[in-house]
Amino acid sequence: MNDDWMNDDEELVRLDAFFDEHTMSVHLVENNPPRAKRGAPGDWSLVELSDRILTYEELEIMASAILESARIDRLSFVEIEEDGAAVVQLRNLRIAIAMPPFADKYEISAIKPIKKLSMDDYELSPKLMNRLETRAEGILVTGSPGSGKSTFSAALAEFYSKKGNVVKTLEQPRDLQVSEDIVQYSPLDGSMEKAADILLLVRPDYVIYDELRKDVDFEAYSDLRSAGVGMVGVVHAGSSIDAIQRLILGGRVELGQLPSTVDTVIHIEAGRVAKVASLALKVKLPTGMSSAQRDLARPVVEVRDFEIGVLEYEIFSFGGEKVVVPVRGGTRTDRREGPSPKRGRPGEAVPVSVSYSQKKVTIYAGRKYAKQRLEIFADDIYLTTAVVGRNGESSIRIKTRQGSMIVDAMEEGATITAKVAQ
Repeated sequence: MNDDWMNDDEELVRLDAFFDEHTMSVHLVENNPPRAKRGAPGDWSLVELSDRILTYEELEIMASAILESARIDRLSFVEIEEDGAAVVQLRNLRIAIAMPPFADKYEISAIKPIKKLSMDDYELSPKLMNRLETRAEGILVTGSPGSGKSTFSAALAEFYSKKGNVVKTLEQPRDLQVSEDIVQYSPLDGSMEKAADILLLVRPDYVIYDELRKDVDFEAYSDLRSAGVGMVGVVHAGSSIDAIQRLILGGRVELGQLPSTVDTVIHIEAGRVAKVASLALKVKLPTGMSSAQRDLARPVVEVRDFEIGVLEYEIFSFGGEKVVVPVRGGTRTDRREGPSPKRGRPGEAVPVSVSYSQKKVTIYAGRKYAKQRLEIFADDIYLTTAVVGRNGESSIRIKTRQGSMIVDAMEEGATITAKVAQ
């Protein structure tokens, strides 16, 4: 870049002059040369664009021009304006302005998305795609700043929209790059709670909440999810378990409600899906406690590696406190072929096959067991009792507690078995 980035005859400075197709963000700081992050998420470098030193006066002119442009452009917004700071969405640029007394010197940071992706670009496993399409409705997208969380969330928003869902976003500032059919909301009168109330009246199928930081954000996310809205929340976190801990911090979400609030955590690193965790609530003896302590059985939230089913963490209350305990080495329930009768249990073992779609779980036992009641198990854990219809099948709505338990067990690698109830 040359030094004629600012025309002496014009006060309006074009930020586009600092960007090329490889530039992620531009950082203009008083008494420093202009710098930019160039590359891709996880693989970028900070480079100097010029040896020219920026002055207070130049940055003040630029900031004024940015604010004025945002006020008169219908597609731009001044999201925040305080004494010493402002946040502006100028078309596809997210611009943060800091100045005295908030900062010790003038600074303008502009972030521009360099790539828009679809879900096909992420090459996710069929298992994860099936969960996102038919099961997951409380999702956290996590990662460090610049990891590609927002890009993935925007792709997920358009994925749900193309599936025939009504999708909205809730953002501050509004910088997700989404299609025209997705309406982007910001805080109403400075309140995310008020915005969430309006969203409920709009009746969306999915809401992309970017970003969850304060108590009010987590509470609004939880309230919308409890109302039956599919939620995707974006959280700054170094790992999946860090994001979950932020969710339960200070009682933001009660332990018993955690898996129904968030059932899937997708961690992004360097613009790709690095890890996926699934959550499920079980009543059990926490790992590490001996069988002689069965009276200590309690509700336990299991956090498993979604793809391979390994148990990695358990979350439960102990001594009045919520504790997150890593399970060393992990435990895994391998999927086995055919029925697995439970020894010592009365009743005939029934060979069953189980499948699920977006709306229901189907248990097929065959016409031999028509009109009979079957007890359904995941390994040695009783789940529910189902009545077989004349066609040899029993259907359970996937959004019921019983349907959710069966699907969670299947995705964790458990073997679903049945016996004739007595």
